[in-house]
Parts: sequence; C-alpha cells; structure tokens
Amino acid sequence: MPSSVIRAYRYDAEKRELLVIFQTGRRYRYKAVPPEVHDALKAAFSKGYFFNRHIRDHFRYERLD
Repeated sequence: MPSSVIRAYRYDAEKRELLVIFQTGRRYRYKAVPPEVHDALKAAFSKGYFFNRHIRDHFRYERLD
C-alpha cells in the first residue's frame, strides 16, 4: 500500500473505527466509519486522495499519542 500520506490503516468492523497512521507517525482513530467507506478506501488507487475527500472532516476522530 504505497502512499505518500498514509503509512498504514486498520479497520475494526465491530466498533466501526478506522485507525490511520500517517507517514509523519501521527495516529488517529476515526469513529462511526461505515464498512462501505473502508471498502472504498481499500479499493482506492490513491489512499491519500480518498482519505482527504471522504474521511477527513467527515467523521469524528481522536488523536492517539
């Protein structure tokens, strides 16, 4: 999953939470993310573009330290 923005991500379907680890090392947990959004992220050619268009500013999140 090469991306200039996202290093890795994990989805917890039971909790509907998306953990995103950015190339900077910062980690965020996005809440109430529907499975369809996760599936679309997996299928997206550009993970960073998809994230910026469909996840950032669309879901509540918390920064993990």
